[in-house]
Amino acid sequence: MGSVNTHSVREEAERIKAEFQRIAASKKIDAEISMLMQSMFMLINLLIAIFLEKTTKKTKKNSSKPSSQTEKDESSTTNAGTNGKGKQESDAVASNTRTIETVIIARVTQCDVCGQDLRDAACEHTERRTKIDIVFETVVEHVDAEIKYCDNCDSIVKAKFPSDMPGPLQYGDGLKAYIINLVVCQMISLNRVQKLIKTLIGRVIAESSMLQFVLRLHLALEQWESRAIDQLLKSPAMNVDETSLRVDKKNHWIHVYSAGDITLKFLHRSRGTEAIDEINIIPRYSGVIIHDCWASYLSYNHCDHGLCGSHIVRELTCIIESNGYKWAINMKALLLETCKKVSKRKKKRLSKKQYANLQMRYRNIITRGESELPVIPVKPNGKRGKIAKSDAHNLWERLKDNETAVLLFAKVSEVSFTNNRAERDLRMSKVKQKVSGCFRNETYAKAYCRISSYLQTMASKGYNPLIAIQMALAGKFV
Repeated sequence: MGSVNTHSVREEAERIKAEFQRIAASKKIDAEISMLMQSMFMLINLLIAIFLEKTTKKTKKNSSKPSSQTEKDESSTTNAGTNGKGKQESDAVASNTRTIETVIIARVTQCDVCGQDLRDAACEHTERRTKIDIVFETVVEHVDAEIKYCDNCDSIVKAKFPSDMPGPLQYGDGLKAYIINLVVCQMISLNRVQKLIKTLIGRVIAESSMLQFVLRLHLALEQWESRAIDQLLKSPAMNVDETSLRVDKKNHWIHVYSAGDITLKFLHRSRGTEAIDEINIIPRYSGVIIHDCWASYLSYNHCDHGLCGSHIVRELTCIIESNGYKWAINMKALLLETCKKVSKRKKKRLSKKQYANLQMRYRNIITRGESELPVIPVKPNGKRGKIAKSDAHNLWERLKDNETAVLLFAKVSEVSFTNNRAERDLRMSKVKQKVSGCFRNETYAKAYCRISSYLQTMASKGYNPLIAIQMALAGKFV
């Protein structure tokens, strides 16, 4: 569809309306026809608003389409990892890594200029150049259990094998951690991991065995997840969001809960309150949940709510581009100005006087916006369904009804202006789906959610994924 001149459409509609009112004022039109035409003009204004919104091209700057990068959000004291590339990763190396360092002396035997013999001359100083390479080493440990015959009781006695060698062949935690890191964190397909491991150790590991490694880590993290939930429930503010994930050709939903350096993801078939109740974090939570105004979250009245300012600003941008409403321009400017002001504050909040002034300006914009929006027709008696409204009117109502939630970031220092934290924690799940297509069954999808939750949490604490996996397999949790 070609571009539409917003101003010309509105101006033409207003011109026709003014012309009609002039004719009606001269009493050349019956009162009934005049009333009918007024209703028609009201409907036309509404349709124009909706039409202009639908013809406005949606981008990452004016809609909820995911962006590849979001701006820094420094409006709260609890936003971890918003500065640059996140927390500095530790310099620790994997437990099954060793470094062999050698020094070779390149000796001077004669002068390059005159040919003088310099073998007995003293060395003034040295200049060093370094080459770093990697050698893959396979460690194969055989345990031969002795079998003896007892003359006293005529029995055959066999020595006991170590507890970590229950079968004829097993793989060590170092190899398991490496495979899990490739499959879950690096998102490499099982077939490609299988070929890579064969190249390194000369042995083919079945795909089912690699999936068993993943499931073993999934079970090992069960207690860690319980402790993380307990810590999450004590946090003053929590970012929540959800995104779709294909499992066995069916649509499922990943629900994320983030606070501080903790990230938890859960898989459920449902997106709404059924899933939230079964996960049972929000029903037990008494702090502030920050979200994108999804109705299911707003149904929980026992906790406070903070709405994502980034979503609101993008919607306001779309309304400005499509309809050019002044109230939307003023509201966007007010929110961005307040966010910048709060971000510069050490306490990450406004004073009581400043917050009261913010509320007054906010309500003034809402009041002026009502007169700028097209009038919504009264719903006839007996008619089912809702009266059609423009996106601008829906957003205006949402801002009017949820004033406290929209402005909470300026009042409570732990509440951020955006919900970028939760969206960022979900982003790699979408990359995983693009790489893998979908999960074969729900068990492995749930395993992915728990393991990726653990790895993201450990990354927030500065741990490399490979080291974090080795620690979990060894039962060492931070």
